[in-house]
Amino acid sequence: KDKKIVRPESNKINEFLNSINPEKVEVVYIPAGYEHRPDLISFDFYNTVKNDWLIMMYNNISDPFQQLNVGDRLLIPII
Repeated sequence: KDKKIVRPESNKINEFLNSINPEKVEVVYIPAGYEHRPDLISFDFYNTVKNDWLIMMYNNISDPFQQLNVGDRLLIPII
């Protein structure tokens, strides 16, 4: 049986991202060993690698291999 790819509704994702209180966002700078690894950053802040998408979307990152470098500034929503 063919599998169907289902994409989440972008409106709901945008609503969620816009609902994050800017006062509950932590500013961090990527240290050595965490470059290109949104999964590790997610684990450090959320105790799960599954929120790497949140970090990437909140920071408008589409390619972690080009956009997550040592010293780069990230905004981490505290949820």
